[in-house]
Amino acid sequence: CARPTPPPRQTRRRRFSIDPMTPRALAALHARCFEPPLAWSADSIEGLLRSPGVTLLAEGHSAFALVRIVADEAELLTIATDPGFRRQGLGRLLMDRIERHARSHGARVVHLELAEDNSAALALYLACGFAPVGRRPGYFRNRFGHPVDALLLSRTLPRA
Repeated sequence: CARPTPPPRQTRRRRFSIDPMTPRALAALHARCFEPPLAWSADSIEGLLRSPGVTLLAEGHSAFALVRIVADEAELLTIATDPGFRRQGLGRLLMDRIERHARSHGARVVHLELAEDNSAALALYLACGFAPVGRRPGYFRNRFGHPVDALLLSRTLPRA
């Protein structure tokens, strides 16, 4: 993913790092980003964090991603940016960190899936070099319970 432009001046003072946010705090942030039934519970997040190969990458308390690495493949499980902090480059920062993390752990490719109606996320992923590789019909449910297809995207990581 191309390097993001610096965030607006008022956010430059904030320091971003891996943050040991609790599963409860992560679930609250996830719920601000995704409507039910897509929002994940604290128990779901805690279970994932205990799974082999899963890593939390966070940008302060404003954004986080969960990534799983198995063998030479990485999977972006979820990424969430607080609605009040969107359009400030946090998603791109996380995508860059995901790529570095994945490469440093031997991954050669990153996969993800997203609801086809999530145009903002799709734009971010396409800008970061992901390409569509498949579709899962009716994989997600929207807030009205209607099925929404999942788009499967993949990106081969450049050699370091």
